Amino acid sequence: MAGRIAAEGALPAGFVYLRDIDATIAQDIRYATSDNFVGRPLAGYEARECILRREVATALKRVQAELRDLSLALKVYDCYRPERAVAAMAQWANDGRAVGAGKRFFPRLQKNTLFALGYIAPTSRHSTGTAVDATLIDPARGLAAAFDPAAAYAPCTAPASEREPDNSLDMGTGYDCLDVSSHTSSSAVGGDQRRRRATLVAIMTRHGFRNYFREWWHFAYGGAAPLAYYDFPIRAHRATARPD
Repeated sequence: MAGRIAAEGALPAGFVYLRDIDATIAQDIRYATSDNFVGRPLAGYEARECILRREVATALKRVQAELRDLSLALKVYDCYRPERAVAAMAQWANDGRAVGAGKRFFPRLQKNTLFALGYIAPTSRHSTGTAVDATLIDPARGLAAAFDPAAAYAPCTAPASEREPDNSLDMGTGYDCLDVSSHTSSSAVGGDQRRRRATLVAIMTRHGFRNYFREWWHFAYGGAAPLAYYDFPIRAHRATARPD
């Protein structure tokens, strides 16, 4: 494994904001919000921006072009993930505290089992800038309703209309649903949902991505070459950053 690299300020060489490569890809960066299984923004997520290595962002641009021919589009939930956020997930999983509203993300499991079951890991390809969490949307559908932290949303395994707001196509579970029904080939979801998963996987695979079998949304780009892990914070895109 390559040595770990920390960088502050400007993006490290080779990294880009996805919006600079393809601004038509929707972004819904959940770890910069409280709409995630930890229930709070994670360390290092200072802006809701997708950052990736350039070759990965360029591959997503090709995915988006192919989806356009199907009247579909791509949405990303997570891209580069600072190592401090990975550590925060690990700390949360083992802190022994009550879960609260975040239980909807793993309705059938206890949080201290999520490591052993492969849903959380001590390191993540996301921290190399070569992994992405993605789904399909209908670009004609428009934006989802705003997430309400006080609302009692149904578990991630419930019908899409009962879960938290999301304008993605129904894939059978919500994003980051830590459950066997999120396994890409799960037979616990309906035929339409399985076909949508298959469409996403097939197109992503054609453009160099590999799916993680426990999570229909998770894709890693490229081969198994040694990669550096990063811990720089995700900050606002320069075009949208507020002046001092």
